[in-house]
Amino acid sequence: MTANASYPVLKEIGTSESIAPENRPMMKEMYRIRIANTAGGTIEVSENKGQSWEAIGRVIVPAKEISDQGYTASKWINDGDVAATAVNAIHIKTDYNAADDKGIIFNLLPVEYYSPDPTTRGTPEAAIYSDIKAGQSIFGGGYSPFVGNTVSTSDANGDLYPINTGYIPKIGDILVIAVERPARYPKEIVFENRFGGLITIKYIDGEKRYIGQVLRPVEGVGRFLGSEYADVGRIRANHAGVICIATSPLGLIGGFQIIPAGHGMSKEMITARTLTQWMVIGPVSALDPSFEGMAPFFKYYLQPKYNDDDIEKPDWKKRLLERFLVEVKYRDKEGWQMMPEYYMSLNKPLPKWANTAMEDVSEIRILFPIYTEAKT
Repeated sequence: MTANASYPVLKEIGTSESIAPENRPMMKEMYRIRIANTAGGTIEVSENKGQSWEAIGRVIVPAKEISDQGYTASKWINDGDVAATAVNAIHIKTDYNAADDKGIIFNLLPVEYYSPDPTTRGTPEAAIYSDIKAGQSIFGGGYSPFVGNTVSTSDANGDLYPINTGYIPKIGDILVIAVERPARYPKEIVFENRFGGLITIKYIDGEKRYIGQVLRPVEGVGRFLGSEYADVGRIRANHAGVICIATSPLGLIGGFQIIPAGHGMSKEMITARTLTQWMVIGPVSALDPSFEGMAPFFKYYLQPKYNDDDIEKPDWKKRLLERFLVEVKYRDKEGWQMMPEYYMSLNKPLPKWANTAMEDVSEIRILFPIYTEAKT
């Protein structure tokens, strides 16, 4: 792995032997996302490396600035790459803000975040507002990107040029995200939900390795914005410092997060050090570095991917096999169970039960999509 020149302390972070294969994978292109950064510009997807395109949405308001106040974990992703993929946002990193120790980013957002009044949109000029709904298409539907995917600009001939450090989106730019995943894909990752619990990765060919340990188990659930756009047991978001999993049905709020130890010590995550809604993970050996921005947890492998109407589509079998699913195992029960359903009000104090809702969960596993190529 090459260190990001714009983030001077990002040097071989997390590349211990336990996760070395996952951080040097051969990649396979799945599809491309193309966005015309202009009002009314088309948002398209190609499943044949740009030979043909299908329109899936339009740009309401284009981006023409960047934000130097990106979330803390965005600093662990290389400039020009997707820094976060979620049912309610895609973030793209362009630089590093050394003064505040944050990534510099711009965003691609679903229609729910658009308001005709720009003063209500946060940093409106650092976001591309689309007419695509949260939880669908590129936002957690069948066309989400992965953290670490390269973002390029396209010229009139369709030639791609990866965006450089310091890039600022301009009106009229054509942005292309090449959505790639590792060619060899896991079957599942299992977390033993206890102090010192092992984290195991398993492949379809039978390979099984211990790739980390649980430094603090998750015992509670909480309010994580965006979980209202993901269903129970689905990945709500993934970025260089978070796996966010929904426990609430669509339209309601509830979930928990898995974070790396280093990020857990950041100012942004101070509540994770005192509350129960976060699982904190780290390497098997205390001598190895933390996992920020590292596969298979925080780059390349995970994406929000679920459509509630998949069963109604002609290719429903393929769609169901290509979903991610999170399951649990209880200390007093045999076998894996569906993720329990927990949700709460957004505007009321956190109920007491939320702090201990998952205290009897002994293991958590992320089931990966089944792709034909992963069997070879």
